[in-house]
Amino acid sequence: RARVLRDHDVVMVTSAKAALELVLDKSFDVILADLMMPGMSGIELYEELARRRPELAERMVFVTGGAFTPAARDFLDRVPNERIDKPFAPAAVRTLIAKFVG
Repeated sequence: RARVLRDHDVVMVTSAKAALELVLDKSFDVILADLMMPGMSGIELYEELARRRPELAERMVFVTGGAFTPAARDFLDRVPNERIDKPFAPAAVRTLIAKFVG
């Protein structure tokens, strides 16, 4: 959560649709998104960003819980983006974010 990244400006939303609306108008150093979400999935969010804002799609990091559908596994095999598995240690998230923000 935001406490893990207290040294950064963090914007949190509760759905991929809300994230899409937000990131279409602004730029972010990194976007953390669950791979599987109700409504619009992280996969769908990525695909929409790849179409409309490819520079942001490259900055997506997928948070996964380990229960993959065949489509999700294929997606992760195909897309080179970073991913972090739940449960994760706060230090692991900070290290990953540092790859994007220096």
